[in-house]
Amino acid sequence: MQNVDDFVHVFHFLKEPIRVSEIIEIDKSVITLGQFLKHSTIISSGGMAKPFLMDYTVWVNDEADNRRGRKLYPGDVVKVEGFGTYVIKQTEAGDE
Repeated sequence: MQNVDDFVHVFHFLKEPIRVSEIIEIDKSVITLGQFLKHSTIISSGGMAKPFLMDYTVWVNDEADNRRGRKLYPGDVVKVEGFGTYVIKQTEAGDE
């Protein structure tokens, strides 16, 4: 995980800059929303994903979504109510 306090970046699919709390690096081309919540340390175990998604609003690319199986891809922007805005980035070869 890379901390980027007050990082502002323009992503190709967005019309304006966004303020990002963190960039979440993944080593595969896809991750589920439940895996993202655990990987980003928003929740401490995968079993907490379902109740968390019932209590908090999560936005994926500006669409509300509460499916823990929702697939996230590099470049996706995830906003978690009360926690921040995150961008998914795939780890490049050699960055590990």
